Amino acid sequence: MAISVNKLAMKSVSELLNNPEEYRVKVEKLPSGATVIDTGLEALGGYLAGLRLTEICLGGLAQCWLTYQAYGDLEMPSIVVVTDHPAVSLLGCQLAGWMVKIGDFFAPSSGPARALALKPRKVLEKVGYKDDYSEAAIVMETTKKPTDEVAQQVARDCRVDPKNLYMLLTTTASMAGSVQVSGRVVETGLYNLEFLGLDPKKVVFASGCAPITPPHPDVGISTAKEEDALLYGGTASYVIEEEESILKEMLSKASAAAWADYGKLSYEALKVVNFDWSKLDPSFFTIGKIAATCKTTGKNFSNGKVNPEALKRSIEL
Repeated sequence: MAISVNKLAMKSVSELLNNPEEYRVKVEKLPSGATVIDTGLEALGGYLAGLRLTEICLGGLAQCWLTYQAYGDLEMPSIVVVTDHPAVSLLGCQLAGWMVKIGDFFAPSSGPARALALKPRKVLEKVGYKDDYSEAAIVMETTKKPTDEVAQQVARDCRVDPKNLYMLLTTTASMAGSVQVSGRVVETGLYNLEFLGLDPKKVVFASGCAPITPPHPDVGISTAKEEDALLYGGTASYVIEEEESILKEMLSKASAAAWADYGKLSYEALKVVNFDWSKLDPSFFTIGKIAATCKTTGKNFSNGKVNPEALKRSIEL
């Protein structure tokens, strides 16, 4: 694949850099020349900054837009994501698979920079993609700004000059952060399908939609509400080159309905495991409804549902 996801993502990075006031973001340069774009820590950010963040996370290989959607009698702002390069954009870029830890700085990180640093290598090898480009864009979920030491290490990992590194900061306690979490709806569905045994390279097209929850000032509470948006409001569909029988079996286990604690809010589930995400059942990491089309036969399968009542409880309506 000759496409460079970092080159494509730089279109959205440049949009933020050239219009910081419009997007209500804060741009800073570190001593090494690395650029930091704050979309929600000190900056206010917003829906539009969240859209650009989502596009960057996806390596520029997806279209994203905002809409307003009804979930039963509940209406919420929502994000739609469509991609013709599912494996690379969703698992190769958007998956928050790079745990950047340098000194006391820690940030689960996404974006096309992962395809330069091959983080994690196992995922990029399964996707069958690596990038080669002189600039790198990384989206870091954090409440703390990275130091220049962090920037220099990330640049080394990506094999780029620090002055060509762009670090975009987001927090779930911000509007832009909430948008980009809901923008992970298609990736989350594919992540679970891959966990169940699907070869992600067999996915030809993918699309989905999820509600955007209002951000909460408490990062833990806000994160849990955003997970609820995916679990109880997220829907996605995939066109897959796989046998019908295999798709049918996978889909029976793929949606949130397969979670043993289905109906429980994410905050309640996290509280039980002392907010240690690694202790959650793997079936938690999915979305409300998943549909799949067998590319060779056109047969459609679907599992799960949208749960408006759970969404209402989550946003306390």
